[in-house]
Amino acid sequence: MPDLDLDHISAERERIRTTYLAPEESRPASSARGLHHFAIVCADVERTVRFYQELLEFPLTEIFENRDYPGSNHFFFDIGNGNLIAFFDFPGLDVGPYAEVLGGLHHVCISVEPERWTHLRGKLDAAGVEYVAESGSSLYFRDPDGARLELISDPLGEMYGTTVL
Repeated sequence: MPDLDLDHISAERERIRTTYLAPEESRPASSARGLHHFAIVCADVERTVRFYQELLEFPLTEIFENRDYPGSNHFFFDIGNGNLIAFFDFPGLDVGPYAEVLGGLHHVCISVEPERWTHLRGKLDAAGVEYVAESGSSLYFRDPDGARLELISDPLGEMYGTTVL
């Protein structure tokens, strides 16, 4: 890890908090209705369906041709609360492996009930999927194409005991 001026970083975080974070009672409502879908590129449609539907138990809800690339599939999984995670494949294009880059995807965090979290942890173990457990409520792992996922047992709007919404 590079040398960091942690005092400066902390002071900058507090400046941003003070400048932009409105108290909950005066915070305006969001202009958004919610997350429609989050789209990720995959290399193999069937492998992706098996991983997300069979292992993680997110039901496949639709699959159709991608309007932007003939022969490509656009398909969706229900991740609860009216939200979807979607995938594209791009047959014939060499899009290369997943890479974490500045401005790119770091990870997708999906909230699950604590009992389901324990159940899915067992399924990850049985399937040999490597993961890192953090803070007793988060599992970090990668999908078959390398996209980083987090399953969190904290309720929506909370993270590690802090209310974030």
